[in-house]
Amino acid sequence: MANMGQSVYEAVLWLVQFMFGAIGVAFLLHAVTYRRPRWRVSIANWRKRGPPLWWLRAMGCGAESTALQARRLLLAGCGIRVEPAVYLAARRSVIFICVFSVAALCVGVAYRALPESMRWPVAPVIMLPGIVALLDKTLLDSYRRYRSDRIRRELIAVMNQLIYYMGSRLHLHGKLVRCLAYTRIIRADLQLLLNEWYYDADKALLRFKERLGTSEGYSFAETMRSMRMHESDEVYRMLRDVLAEYKASIELAKAGRKETASYALFALAGLPILYTFQIFLYPWVRESQKLFEVLKP
Repeated sequence: MANMGQSVYEAVLWLVQFMFGAIGVAFLLHAVTYRRPRWRVSIANWRKRGPPLWWLRAMGCGAESTALQARRLLLAGCGIRVEPAVYLAARRSVIFICVFSVAALCVGVAYRALPESMRWPVAPVIMLPGIVALLDKTLLDSYRRYRSDRIRRELIAVMNQLIYYMGSRLHLHGKLVRCLAYTRIIRADLQLLLNEWYYDADKALLRFKERLGTSEGYSFAETMRSMRMHESDEVYRMLRDVLAEYKASIELAKAGRKETASYALFALAGLPILYTFQIFLYPWVRESQKLFEVLKP
């Protein structure tokens, strides 16, 4: 039994020494063969250190520009919390990659390195992201107008409730809590405003209007700041003026949409007329021209 125990002890000791030796050799090999990557591109590094400066400079986004300011306003109005320089650099990178890929495809087909049947199915697929990137300003502006209209409608509901609570002993924070059920798009931002209210109300309102990123959010936040400082008839009169302005903006936007729809319907109504002329009247006009050419002396 003593010999067996000694053997087990030696075996366990040898196994422990082998494990420590293997771990030491692994660390040594890792230290010798490890090379720090030259380009570190990862989400974690971007969150800690920001995007690579060489990429921003290569895409022309390293300094402030008119395009960068325009994208900053559009992204804020759309509620997209992305760094404008990163967005603009990604947009230009997508356009560059699409143009380079289409050019490489055309060269490959021209030199018979690729079959010509690949040109038409593959080229539109490659060009689609580039086309979307080129039209991003129009798309973002359309979504910004849609979001502003929705925010305006929800703020009208909130302000109507605040006017309903006029004369109540409730604090403004309590009134806004009761208005939370009438919101949908701005509910998360309004909830965050209410959570930050008692830490610093002014900074909370400032962050709220920055998160909304629309003119309606700015005017609503300033009205709430005035109401927080002093609730009086003048403040509620100002609230009614803002409410009337929002309603007028909604009516104006509705009239603009109706006018756009009428133009579209007018254009669609002209298609059957053009088709009728092409099918029925154009052959008669053509035959009349031929007849006049024959009758010429």
